[in-house]
Amino acid sequence: MSDIRASLGQRGLYRPRDHRILGGVCAGLGERFGLGPWTARLLFVLLLMVVPGSQLLIYPVLWILMPDELSR
Repeated sequence: MSDIRASLGQRGLYRPRDHRILGGVCAGLGERFGLGPWTARLLFVLLLMVVPGSQLLIYPVLWILMPDELSR
Protein backbone atom coordinates (compact mmCIF):
# COMPACT_ATOMS: atom_id res chain seq x y z
CA MET A 1 0.00 0.00 0.00
CA SER A 2 2.91 2.37 0.62
CA ASP A 3 3.91 1.95 -3.04
CA ILE A 4 0.48 3.17 -4.14
CA ARG A 5 0.64 6.14 -1.78
CA ALA A 6 4.13 7.04 -3.03
CA SER A 7 3.00 6.75 -6.64
CA LEU A 8 0.00 9.02 -6.07
CA GLY A 9 2.19 11.54 -4.25
CA GLN A 10 4.69 11.60 -7.11
CA ARG A 11 1.86 12.30 -9.54
CA GLY A 12 0.76 15.31 -7.48
CA LEU A 13 -2.26 13.67 -5.91
CA TYR A 14 -2.17 14.30 -2.17
CA ARG A 15 -4.44 15.60 0.60
CA PRO A 16 -3.49 19.22 1.37
CA ARG A 17 -3.50 20.51 4.95
CA ASP A 18 -5.60 23.56 4.11
CA HIS A 19 -9.08 23.63 2.51
CA ARG A 20 -10.03 20.35 4.20
CA ILE A 21 -13.55 19.68 5.32
CA LEU A 22 -13.47 15.98 6.04
CA GLY A 23 -10.34 14.22 4.80
CA GLY A 24 -9.01 16.54 2.12
CA VAL A 25 -9.72 14.17 -0.77
CA CYS A 26 -11.75 16.64 -2.85
CA ALA A 27 -9.33 19.48 -2.09
CA GLY A 28 -6.48 17.26 -3.28
CA LEU A 29 -8.34 16.28 -6.44
CA GLY A 30 -9.08 19.95 -7.08
CA GLU A 31 -5.44 20.96 -6.69
CA ARG A 32 -4.29 18.13 -8.93
CA PHE A 33 -6.67 19.07 -11.74
CA GLY A 34 -6.50 22.86 -11.33
CA LEU A 35 -9.91 23.36 -9.74
CA GLY A 36 -10.97 25.17 -6.61
CA PRO A 37 -11.84 22.98 -3.63
CA TRP A 38 -15.57 23.80 -3.78
CA THR A 39 -15.72 23.13 -7.52
CA ALA A 40 -14.01 19.78 -6.99
CA ARG A 41 -16.44 18.90 -4.17
CA LEU A 42 -19.44 19.75 -6.32
CA LEU A 43 -18.14 17.73 -9.27
CA PHE A 44 -17.28 14.81 -6.99
CA VAL A 45 -20.79 14.72 -5.56
CA LEU A 46 -22.43 15.11 -8.98
CA LEU A 47 -20.32 12.33 -10.48
CA LEU A 48 -20.98 10.02 -7.55
CA MET A 49 -24.72 10.55 -7.86
CA VAL A 50 -24.54 8.66 -11.16
CA VAL A 51 -23.69 5.46 -9.27
CA PRO A 52 -25.68 5.47 -6.00
CA GLY A 53 -23.75 4.19 -3.00
CA SER A 54 -20.37 4.48 -4.66
CA GLN A 55 -19.45 7.43 -2.45
CA LEU A 56 -19.51 5.07 0.50
CA LEU A 57 -16.64 3.18 -1.09
CA ILE A 58 -14.70 5.64 -3.25
CA TYR A 59 -14.14 8.48 -0.77
CA PRO A 60 -12.76 6.32 2.08
CA VAL A 61 -10.53 4.39 -0.34
CA LEU A 62 -9.09 7.64 -1.70
CA TRP A 63 -8.72 8.95 1.85
CA ILE A 64 -6.61 5.91 2.72
CA LEU A 65 -4.58 5.82 -0.50
CA MET A 66 -3.86 9.53 -1.00
CA PRO A 67 -0.82 10.62 1.02
CA ASP A 68 -1.03 13.55 3.40
CA GLU A 69 0.69 16.75 2.21
CA LEU A 70 3.36 16.45 4.92
CA SER A 71 4.25 12.85 4.03
CA ARG A 72 5.04 13.57 0.37
